Amino acid sequence: MRTEDLLAAIATGLWRWDSVSGAVSYDAEAARLVGLPAEAVTLPEAAARACFHPADWLEVKAIVQLAVAEGTLAEARLRIVDEKGTVLRTVRTRSRPMARGGSEDGYHLLGTLQEVPDPLPGTSVGGPPITGDWRRNREAFLLDAGRALAEAMSTAEVLRVAAGLSMPGFSPDGLAVFGVQGERISVIGHHGPRAGADRPLHDIALSTDHPAAEVVRTGRAVYLPTPEEYRGRFPATWSPGRPRIRRSWAFLPLIVAGHTIGAWMAGFAHPVSFSPDERSVLTTIARMLAQALSRTALQETERELADGLQRSMLPASKPDIPGLTVAARYVPTGGGLQVGGDWYDVIGLPSGRTALVIGDVQGHDVRAAGIMGQLRIAVRAYASEGHHPDAVLSRASRFLAGLAEPEGPDGRYDPRFATCLYMEVDPVAGTLDIARAGHPDPAVRLADGTMMLRPTAGGLPLGIDPDTDYPTTRVVLEPGETLLMCTDGLIETGGHDLETGWDRIREVFERPAAPAAGSGRLTAHGLDAGDLEALADSLVQAVHGPPSHHTTGPLADRREDDIALLLIRREAEVCLVGPGSAPVRRTAVTVAQAEPERIAGARRQLRDMLHDWADPDQVESAVLMLSEMVTNVLVHTDGDALLVAEVSGRHGARRLRLDVADSSDELPHRRRPGELASSGRGLLLMEMLADNWGVDPRGDGKCIWYELYEAAPDGRPGPSAADGPAPRA
Repeated sequence: MRTEDLLAAIATGLWRWDSVSGAVSYDAEAARLVGLPAEAVTLPEAAARACFHPADWLEVKAIVQLAVAEGTLAEARLRIVDEKGTVLRTVRTRSRPMARGGSEDGYHLLGTLQEVPDPLPGTSVGGPPITGDWRRNREAFLLDAGRALAEAMSTAEVLRVAAGLSMPGFSPDGLAVFGVQGERISVIGHHGPRAGADRPLHDIALSTDHPAAEVVRTGRAVYLPTPEEYRGRFPATWSPGRPRIRRSWAFLPLIVAGHTIGAWMAGFAHPVSFSPDERSVLTTIARMLAQALSRTALQETERELADGLQRSMLPASKPDIPGLTVAARYVPTGGGLQVGGDWYDVIGLPSGRTALVIGDVQGHDVRAAGIMGQLRIAVRAYASEGHHPDAVLSRASRFLAGLAEPEGPDGRYDPRFATCLYMEVDPVAGTLDIARAGHPDPAVRLADGTMMLRPTAGGLPLGIDPDTDYPTTRVVLEPGETLLMCTDGLIETGGHDLETGWDRIREVFERPAAPAAGSGRLTAHGLDAGDLEALADSLVQAVHGPPSHHTTGPLADRREDDIALLLIRREAEVCLVGPGSAPVRRTAVTVAQAEPERIAGARRQLRDMLHDWADPDQVESAVLMLSEMVTNVLVHTDGDALLVAEVSGRHGARRLRLDVADSSDELPHRRRPGELASSGRGLLLMEMLADNWGVDPRGDGKCIWYELYEAAPDGRPGPSAADGPAPRA
């Protein structure tokens, strides 16, 4: 008797589905059961689908996919409908996927069809009813779970998301994730009552008779709906003397690109039959969980690589410079490997001085980081040979220009440039010899808290023109002052330009600090040594905000650009004698004959010094006299102009003294210019606008100066004016 005849006698049909072609074949009994003429037939998938209720067809597709993934039997109930959609009967199908022959992809699905006496709603044996609401809840749950796992940025966060999953209708009360390390597996995260309530699960040999180990070995899920089945299948793992708090368990493989990276256990305090619908949900979650864990593990590995690379390129220890306190920060960009071209360095020089360097290589990729490492080593080597700042940058520019290499299959060159600020520090005299290559100017916080940019001479960024010169500017860092060197990531992040970016930094840099508790004294900076570190953190947080508690490192969230900064403070304590005491505010600028454009920078610095001066008209007068004095030096002498401005006294009764020195012995004299004359009014302006002025001859030239006295709150001149005028020239 043929098999077909035997099956027909018990009203059971055979069918076959080719996953590649989509063809569905029925024998005569199966064709009858699906509402077709009782004869063998092969139909395209669309025609076969028309015989079933649409909801049941989608359901059986999901069940089949689950069976293919697990290598198990697919079982479902299907409603047969006619052309009008009327239900004719309900059939049960049982099928098993089989691989196609040879090296072909896909599979054949071989199964049976059998009519069931009572039509049931599309439900699997022992499973929840397949209602529209349940389907919608399941789909909404999977969408939310997928979104949450996709947004997780670390392994710990992925595990927290997995622990918070509330599955529709059968939420587990405990979860555990197992990771594979060689021939052993161990729990890398768990939630709910400890997995040890069933059996200690940490550091298990892969050969152990344990569900998680079997899942990793075979790549197939293990479902244990009852304690009896658990005890029967894994007696070595089952401990009869241990109290049981769970009634059902599901162990699923975590597979990425065909490789099993671990296992996921879901434990249930209530019995679960693990119907195809429930297994489908668990399998989908396991797939998403595996992808999320693989992604975050790769990101954490890349982050560790980037952090290690960056740490290797930064100073190994905090520099100890007598008389100076230094604080430094490096914050990588949040994209890619979180490594880029920004760097800083502190270099001991043969002369006993110290060099401070900060720079930024173009780009935010591995190539930028590699060039940065080479350039940092080159700058350190040139500095250690004892070269002056200008020579160090000139040599570094030639070195970088020689690094251009062909990149890509077309052999195109990818030249990179770099900005750099190199500073040689004499901590005893407080002098800073600065050379600048296209980098932002440094900023100084004066002893009274005012921030001022220190314009310095500079040349092109390194690597653009190997023959570029880099002039040196000498700046004096007075006791109690703090200097800031930074890359443009601190200034321009967030859509800011140089002007608005410095305004944002000014708000933090000028913020007053309270005296140290119990000291009765205030450092000239307003900060003790430890608070310079807090100021560095505040400057970074002003750009990016405080670091998130979810991150694995400082500010590991996404950032637009790298940030590197150095803070240098010259130590000096000032005893506060009375409430009206205040430190002196001072700045110095050199305007060379060949750089008349620096007069504008000098005017800007003076305005910054007088930002809180009581009378705006006096500020305009001060700026006008400065322009006249410096311009006269450049026009009537052959030397440079050295400008020194100093503000002293109590607020509301301060004195501004501004000196402009030059190397000429010729003293200025009054003239009476006509109405159309273009010069000759400098001393007349001094006579009209200054409260006090004069000319002091010196052995190597002369110094012309003026003083302005800030008006007191009641409108009267401050006490400085009562001291009497200085002798005039």
